[in-house]
Amino acid sequence: MGKEMNKETKAEFINFLKKYVQKERQEKFKKVLNERTKYITVVLEDIHHPHNASAVIRSCDCFGIQDAHIIENKYEYDINPFVVKGASKWIDIKKYNKEKNNTLNCINKLKEDGYRIIATSPHASDKDLGDLDLSAGKVALVFGTEETGISNIVKENADEFIKIPMVGFTESFNISVCAAICLNELSNKARKEGINFKLTEEEKAHLTMEWLIKSTRNPKKLEKEFHNRFSSTSKK
Repeated sequence: MGKEMNKETKAEFINFLKKYVQKERQEKFKKVLNERTKYITVVLEDIHHPHNASAVIRSCDCFGIQDAHIIENKYEYDINPFVVKGASKWIDIKKYNKEKNNTLNCINKLKEDGYRIIATSPHASDKDLGDLDLSAGKVALVFGTEETGISNIVKENADEFIKIPMVGFTESFNISVCAAICLNELSNKARKEGINFKLTEEEKAHLTMEWLIKSTRNPKKLEKEFHNRFSSTSKK
Protein backbone atom coordinates (compact mmCIF):
# COMPACT_ATOMS: atom_id res chain seq x y z
CA MET A 1 0.00 0.00 0.00
CA GLY A 2 2.82 2.40 0.89
CA LYS A 3 4.30 2.27 -2.63
CA GLU A 4 1.05 3.62 -4.10
CA MET A 5 0.83 6.59 -1.72
CA ASN A 6 1.78 10.12 -2.59
CA LYS A 7 3.78 12.20 -0.13
CA GLU A 8 0.76 13.73 1.60
CA THR A 9 -1.10 10.43 2.00
CA LYS A 10 2.02 8.74 3.35
CA ALA A 11 2.39 11.47 5.99
CA GLU A 12 -1.23 10.95 7.04
CA PHE A 13 -0.74 7.20 7.23
CA ILE A 14 2.36 7.63 9.40
CA ASN A 15 0.43 9.86 11.82
CA PHE A 16 -2.36 7.30 11.87
CA LEU A 17 0.06 4.46 12.69
CA LYS A 18 1.78 6.42 15.46
CA LYS A 19 -1.35 6.07 17.59
CA TYR A 20 -0.66 2.35 17.85
CA VAL A 21 3.08 2.44 18.59
CA GLN A 22 4.72 3.46 21.87
CA LYS A 23 6.40 6.87 21.88
CA GLU A 24 9.64 5.34 23.16
CA ARG A 25 9.86 3.16 20.05
CA GLN A 26 9.04 6.13 17.82
CA GLU A 27 11.90 8.08 19.38
CA LYS A 28 14.18 5.10 18.81
CA PHE A 29 13.18 5.11 15.14
CA LYS A 30 14.17 8.78 14.82
CA LYS A 31 17.52 8.21 16.47
CA VAL A 32 18.34 5.19 14.30
CA LEU A 33 17.16 6.83 11.07
CA ASN A 34 19.43 9.83 11.66
CA GLU A 35 22.42 7.48 11.36
CA ARG A 36 21.07 5.16 8.65
CA THR A 37 22.69 5.07 5.21
CA LYS A 38 22.31 3.66 1.73
CA TYR A 39 25.57 5.29 0.63
CA ILE A 40 27.34 2.10 1.72
CA THR A 41 25.73 -1.24 0.98
CA VAL A 42 26.73 -4.89 1.34
CA VAL A 43 26.65 -7.71 -1.20
CA LEU A 44 26.97 -11.36 -0.13
CA GLU A 45 27.73 -13.74 -2.97
CA ASP A 46 26.63 -17.33 -2.47
CA ILE A 47 27.37 -17.60 1.25
CA HIS A 48 27.34 -21.27 2.25
CA HIS A 49 26.88 -20.97 6.02
CA PRO A 50 23.65 -19.18 7.06
CA HIS A 51 25.10 -18.12 10.41
CA ASN A 52 27.84 -16.16 8.63
CA ALA A 53 25.35 -14.30 6.44
CA SER A 54 23.11 -13.67 9.45
CA ALA A 55 26.06 -12.25 11.38
CA VAL A 56 26.72 -9.84 8.49
CA ILE A 57 23.06 -8.74 8.49
CA ARG A 58 23.35 -8.08 12.22
CA SER A 59 26.48 -5.99 11.62
CA CYS A 60 24.67 -4.01 8.92
CA ASP A 61 22.03 -2.99 11.41
CA CYS A 62 24.61 -2.16 14.09
CA PHE A 63 26.60 0.09 11.74
CA GLY A 64 23.57 1.75 10.14
CA ILE A 65 23.64 0.03 6.75
CA GLN A 66 20.08 -0.17 5.44
CA ASP A 67 20.41 -2.44 2.38
CA ALA A 68 21.94 -5.89 2.02
CA HIS A 69 22.05 -7.76 -1.28
CA ILE A 70 22.09 -11.57 -1.24
CA ILE A 71 23.21 -13.42 -4.37
CA GLU A 72 21.95 -17.01 -4.43
CA ASN A 73 23.60 -18.99 -7.19
CA LYS A 74 24.34 -22.31 -5.55
CA TYR A 75 23.22 -21.68 -1.96
CA GLU A 76 20.03 -20.17 -0.58
CA TYR A 77 20.14 -17.91 2.44
CA ASP A 78 17.88 -18.70 5.39
CA ILE A 79 17.96 -16.33 8.35
CA ASN A 80 19.42 -17.77 11.53
CA PRO A 81 17.28 -16.08 14.23
CA PHE A 82 19.77 -16.93 16.99
CA VAL A 83 22.54 -15.05 15.18
CA VAL A 84 20.68 -12.20 13.51
CA LYS A 85 18.94 -11.20 16.79
CA GLY A 86 16.03 -9.50 15.03
CA ALA A 87 18.21 -7.27 12.83
CA SER A 88 16.63 -8.63 9.63
CA LYS A 89 13.37 -6.93 10.66
CA TRP A 90 14.94 -3.50 10.18
CA ILE A 91 17.24 -4.17 7.21
CA ASP A 92 16.08 -4.31 3.58
CA ILE A 93 17.32 -7.65 2.25
CA LYS A 94 17.28 -7.93 -1.54
CA LYS A 95 17.78 -11.38 -3.04
CA TYR A 96 19.03 -12.26 -6.52
CA ASN A 97 18.07 -15.81 -7.45
CA LYS A 98 15.91 -15.76 -10.57
CA GLU A 99 18.40 -15.15 -13.37
CA LYS A 100 20.89 -17.41 -15.13
CA ASN A 101 23.68 -15.19 -13.84
CA ASN A 102 22.52 -13.73 -10.51
CA THR A 103 25.91 -12.21 -9.70
CA LEU A 104 26.04 -10.16 -12.88
CA ASN A 105 22.40 -9.20 -12.47
CA CYS A 106 23.12 -7.83 -8.99
CA ILE A 107 26.24 -5.99 -10.10
CA ASN A 108 24.50 -4.37 -13.07
CA LYS A 109 21.57 -3.28 -10.90
CA LEU A 110 23.89 -1.69 -8.35
CA LYS A 111 25.89 0.09 -11.05
CA GLU A 112 22.65 1.44 -12.53
CA ASP A 113 21.87 2.82 -9.07
CA GLY A 114 25.21 4.63 -9.00
CA TYR A 115 27.26 2.27 -6.83
CA ARG A 116 30.93 1.49 -7.25
CA ILE A 117 31.55 -2.24 -6.94
CA ILE A 118 34.25 -2.73 -4.31
CA ALA A 119 35.42 -6.34 -4.01
CA THR A 120 37.09 -7.58 -0.85
CA SER A 121 40.26 -9.62 -1.35
CA PRO A 122 43.32 -10.52 0.75
CA HIS A 123 45.80 -10.02 -2.11
CA ALA A 124 48.79 -7.83 -1.34
CA SER A 125 48.37 -5.74 -4.49
CA ASP A 126 44.91 -4.54 -3.48
CA LYS A 127 44.19 -1.15 -1.86
CA ASP A 128 44.09 -1.05 1.93
CA LEU A 129 40.62 -0.61 3.39
CA GLY A 130 41.54 2.69 5.02
CA ASP A 131 42.67 4.15 1.66
CA LEU A 132 39.29 3.74 -0.06
CA ASP A 133 38.05 7.13 -1.26
CA LEU A 134 34.47 7.45 -0.04
CA SER A 135 34.05 10.90 -1.57
CA ALA A 136 34.20 9.32 -5.05
CA GLY A 137 30.67 7.97 -4.74
CA LYS A 138 28.44 5.28 -3.28
CA VAL A 139 30.03 1.97 -2.33
CA ALA A 140 28.81 -1.63 -2.68
CA LEU A 141 31.10 -3.98 -0.72
CA VAL A 142 31.12 -7.49 -2.19
CA PHE A 143 32.01 -10.47 0.00
CA GLY A 144 32.45 -13.90 -1.58
CA THR A 145 32.01 -17.48 -0.46
CA GLU A 146 33.80 -18.79 2.61
CA GLU A 147 35.81 -21.35 0.64
CA THR A 148 36.93 -19.51 -2.52
CA GLY A 149 36.10 -15.84 -2.01
CA ILE A 150 34.65 -13.65 -4.75
CA SER A 151 33.84 -15.22 -8.12
CA ASN A 152 35.57 -14.44 -11.42
CA ILE A 153 32.48 -12.48 -12.49
CA VAL A 154 32.94 -10.16 -9.52
CA LYS A 155 36.66 -9.84 -10.29
CA GLU A 156 35.93 -8.96 -13.92
CA ASN A 157 33.29 -6.35 -13.05
CA ALA A 158 34.63 -4.78 -9.87
CA ASP A 159 35.62 -1.12 -9.96
CA GLU A 160 38.14 -1.46 -7.13
CA PHE A 161 39.62 -4.07 -4.78
CA ILE A 162 40.35 -3.63 -1.11
CA LYS A 163 42.01 -5.67 1.60
CA ILE A 164 42.22 -5.52 5.37
CA PRO A 165 45.87 -5.25 6.47
CA MET A 166 46.94 -8.33 8.48
CA VAL A 167 50.20 -9.22 10.19
CA GLY A 168 49.62 -12.85 11.20
CA PHE A 169 50.05 -16.22 9.50
CA THR A 170 46.39 -16.59 8.51
CA GLU A 171 45.54 -15.22 5.07
CA SER A 172 42.01 -13.96 5.73
CA PHE A 173 39.32 -13.23 8.30
CA ASN A 174 36.05 -15.08 8.65
CA ILE A 175 33.56 -13.36 6.31
CA SER A 176 31.40 -12.01 9.14
CA VAL A 177 34.46 -10.57 10.89
CA CYS A 178 35.70 -9.10 7.62
CA ALA A 179 32.35 -7.42 6.99
CA ALA A 180 32.18 -6.00 10.52
CA ILE A 181 35.69 -4.52 10.23
CA CYS A 182 34.92 -2.98 6.84
CA LEU A 183 31.60 -1.50 7.94
CA ASN A 184 33.08 -0.08 11.13
CA GLU A 185 35.99 1.50 9.25
CA LEU A 186 33.92 2.97 6.42
CA SER A 187 30.96 4.19 8.47
CA ASN A 188 33.34 6.00 10.85
CA LYS A 189 35.29 7.38 7.90
CA ALA A 190 32.11 8.73 6.28
CA ARG A 191 31.25 10.62 9.48
CA LYS A 192 34.77 11.97 10.04
CA GLU A 193 35.15 13.15 6.44
CA GLY A 194 31.74 14.79 6.33
CA ILE A 195 30.48 12.59 3.49
CA ASN A 196 26.82 13.20 2.66
CA PHE A 197 25.91 9.61 3.43
CA LYS A 198 22.63 9.90 5.34
CA LEU A 199 19.13 9.08 4.12
CA THR A 200 16.96 11.64 2.36
CA GLU A 201 13.82 12.86 4.11
CA GLU A 202 11.74 10.83 1.66
CA GLU A 203 13.72 7.67 2.49
CA LYS A 204 13.32 8.34 6.20
CA ALA A 205 9.56 8.77 5.80
CA HIS A 206 9.27 5.50 3.88
CA LEU A 207 11.26 3.57 6.49
CA THR A 208 9.34 5.21 9.33
CA MET A 209 6.14 3.94 7.77
CA GLU A 210 7.54 0.45 7.20
CA TRP A 211 8.90 0.21 10.75
CA LEU A 212 5.66 1.48 12.27
CA ILE A 213 3.75 -1.16 10.31
CA LYS A 214 6.11 -3.86 11.59
CA SER A 215 5.58 -2.62 15.14
CA THR A 216 1.82 -3.08 15.12
CA ARG A 217 -0.05 -6.27 15.98
CA ASN A 218 -2.43 -6.36 13.04
CA PRO A 219 -0.94 -4.24 10.23
CA LYS A 220 -3.29 -5.48 7.50
CA LYS A 221 -6.32 -4.53 9.56
CA LEU A 222 -4.87 -1.07 10.26
CA GLU A 223 -4.04 -0.49 6.61
CA LYS A 224 -7.60 -1.41 5.66
CA GLU A 225 -9.01 0.87 8.37
CA PHE A 226 -6.87 3.78 7.21
CA HIS A 227 -7.82 3.16 3.59
CA ASN A 228 -11.51 3.23 4.48
CA ARG A 229 -11.12 6.41 6.53
CA PHE A 230 -9.00 8.11 3.89
CA SER A 231 -11.43 7.18 1.11
CA SER A 232 -14.36 8.55 3.13
CA THR A 233 -12.53 11.79 3.94
CA SER A 234 -11.37 12.36 0.38
CA LYS A 235 -14.91 12.04 -0.95
CA LYS A 236 -16.20 14.86 1.27
